[in-house]
Amino acid sequence: MKLKVYADRMSQPSRAILVFCKVNGIDFEEIKVDLSKRQHLSPEFQAVNPLRKVPAIVDGRFKLFESHAILMYLASAFPGVADHWYPADLSRRARIHSVLDWHHQNLRRGAAAFVLNTVLAPLLGLPLNQQAATEAEKILISSLTKIENVWLKGNGKYLLGGLRPSIADLSLVCEIMQLELLNGKDRDRILGPHKKVQQWIESTRNATRPHFDEVHKILYKLKTKLSEKQSNQADSVMESRIRTPLTSKM
Repeated sequence: MKLKVYADRMSQPSRAILVFCKVNGIDFEEIKVDLSKRQHLSPEFQAVNPLRKVPAIVDGRFKLFESHAILMYLASAFPGVADHWYPADLSRRARIHSVLDWHHQNLRRGAAAFVLNTVLAPLLGLPLNQQAATEAEKILISSLTKIENVWLKGNGKYLLGGLRPSIADLSLVCEIMQLELLNGKDRDRILGPHKKVQQWIESTRNATRPHFDEVHKILYKLKTKLSEKQSNQADSVMESRIRTPLTSKM
């Protein structure tokens, strides 16, 4: 039976799974679970993942959730996946595990919470939380600094000094790509000082094209809509000011 991937492309981990499958020629069926419509809370999806989060996969009778575990499984279970994604060498594999373990409690906590509380919350019917955004930004910037000083230390183009990308590179870069939804000023302020991170993102994108760009197209489309909405709001405010008659103080 064909592999089934339950995903929402607005989800960073979902995008990592989809890119990985496409790059490695894995035959799969993408089943959209629209988070904005609360489809992840349906009984049908709960039967796939009782934690009601994307991504999740079904491979025959085998069901699996949590994106890092899924990437490890796919890299091991499907023939033809290049060794650099999830090396057979146990020491290299363990170092990839160390990055992935660090990811969820650091980079993901910062990036996901910051984008949620500066951009996405209103789209999901949630209030913006400035205090949460401020705390998340601190975690995000600290995480980007650690990536540069620890994981990208050395001459390699990828994490841990690698010359070719691993599942850790793909997972973390897809996380950071969520920052594309920020306005240009905020994105440049956060990513601008981290030149190594920017080069690493571009290297990972180039290594996985055209699939990387195709899967991330949803972000670019939403960014355009958000920019147009902000522009229209600014125009409305300016027009309102122009139309407001000036009254004499005399």
